[in-house]
Amino acid sequence: MKNLTKEQVQAYFLLACRVLLAWTLASYGWSKLTGNQFGVSEKTLQTPLKDVDLFRLSWYLADHEPFRSFIGYSQISTAALLLYNRTVILGCFMSIPIWLNILVWDWTFMEGMAWAFTFRLTFYLFITFLIVYQQKEFVFPALVKITQVKPLTSSYPYWLYLTLPVAALGVELVGAIPTLLFNLIRMSRV
Repeated sequence: MKNLTKEQVQAYFLLACRVLLAWTLASYGWSKLTGNQFGVSEKTLQTPLKDVDLFRLSWYLADHEPFRSFIGYSQISTAALLLYNRTVILGCFMSIPIWLNILVWDWTFMEGMAWAFTFRLTFYLFITFLIVYQQKEFVFPALVKITQVKPLTSSYPYWLYLTLPVAALGVELVGAIPTLLFNLIRMSRV
């Protein structure tokens, strides 16, 4: 370690942070996909609903598909993105809502234990932002680019802007056509 520069030590620390975050997300995701996270015991299923605590109720609800698999695959794919230099920024930005979701879930449903997880998840968010900051030479120009105000390519008369709510409703109706067709086909088969 004596021959390493300050920059090398910092980069190594942040690489270790990436491995920690990736391992944590991958293990969370794998636990969901293998049925080791979410779900409740048979005893809890036999308990009257009014007697089931919020944590167990939330885990029962989260155990339903496709929610459980979506969360599991999201966590595993985000973990993989964190490991590669080319995708670390994307992995960081994808992990932020995952950490926040777990944090708010714990605050909402984990009576008594939430604060232990609060410190841990806040630390994960902190090191995620450290990794993003390490990549600032790529992140900041991208943020500037996507937040630049661009003038409208076309200008319309003011009265036409007043018709936008009706036009938006028309777009919504176009989006409903596949549902309508699906239901018509399904009803014709009955």
